[in-house]
Amino acid sequence: MKISGFSFVRNGVKLYYPVKESIESMLPICDEFIVAVGKGDEDDNTREIIESINSPKIRIIDTEWDTKKWSGGSIYAAETNLALSQCTGDWCFYLQADEVVHEKYLEVIKKRCEQSLNNDIVEGLLFQYKHFWGDYEHYNNSHAWYPNEIRIIRNRPDIRSWVDAQSFRRFELPKTPNQDNTHKLKVARVDAEIYHYGWVRPPQLMRTKQKVMNTAYWGNEDTEKKFIEKTVDFDYGPLQNCDVFSDTHPAVMKEMISKMDWKDKLQYSGDADPTREPHKHERFKYRMLSFIENKLLGGRGIGGFKNYDLVKDK
Repeated sequence: MKISGFSFVRNGVKLYYPVKESIESMLPICDEFIVAVGKGDEDDNTREIIESINSPKIRIIDTEWDTKKWSGGSIYAAETNLALSQCTGDWCFYLQADEVVHEKYLEVIKKRCEQSLNNDIVEGLLFQYKHFWGDYEHYNNSHAWYPNEIRIIRNRPDIRSWVDAQSFRRFELPKTPNQDNTHKLKVARVDAEIYHYGWVRPPQLMRTKQKVMNTAYWGNEDTEKKFIEKTVDFDYGPLQNCDVFSDTHPAVMKEMISKMDWKDKLQYSGDADPTREPHKHERFKYRMLSFIENKLLGGRGIGGFKNYDLVKDK
């Protein structure tokens, strides 16, 4: 059995992505790692940071992003599919540049791949998610955040990144990935979590990252209009409403966590700023649903969109 790791990134270091940590976290169980690195700004050294890992498993594909051709966030899927197309393994293990896997899960993941290898019904493996928020000590266990996602898929030409690279689907070949001829993957659970650090960065850089993401979805003009009235620093809101993380982070995150220097810019108590638009997880609807799910139903979700069909792996 062979496992290929793959990802994509652009301006990762400049935008405070744990891209090096992400790659290093999954590398031990990967036979190869393919990463599409978009040409970034002159003051970004993402490519050099990835090269510094100094692993023969890693292969970099240099790209230039054409956001005019790929609108609505589809540039992310296009870059993901480019890296995926170069994978040669039986299974393809995908992490985005702000996602990290804890070393305690590596053997669990590898074993699950071995167990499912000859079960053709299983097209992918489903992971649980831990969404950190503001700092490394708080996370959102809210109905507003996706609790699971597909991160390992079979290496088949009809399985490709879907819409904005959030997930994967099976496409009816030879149709192109931007058409609607797709089917949800049949997946089995793997008893492992993905640690998502996409919302842990200095408040000013968080706003910059939001602006970059919005540009990929809506273009420069619409994004400028959307951000013209926003404050310079992103407001995470009162963190006492989030869940407290008391476990360990992946070992590869140790140095990055030690460099955190924006606690004085975070709000740990009090009320949210009434003049700003509430975050999704702060809205009454999602707070109520989260309370019912977490306090009354033992964590079982109510409804919600699921981009997969869960099967029992024999």
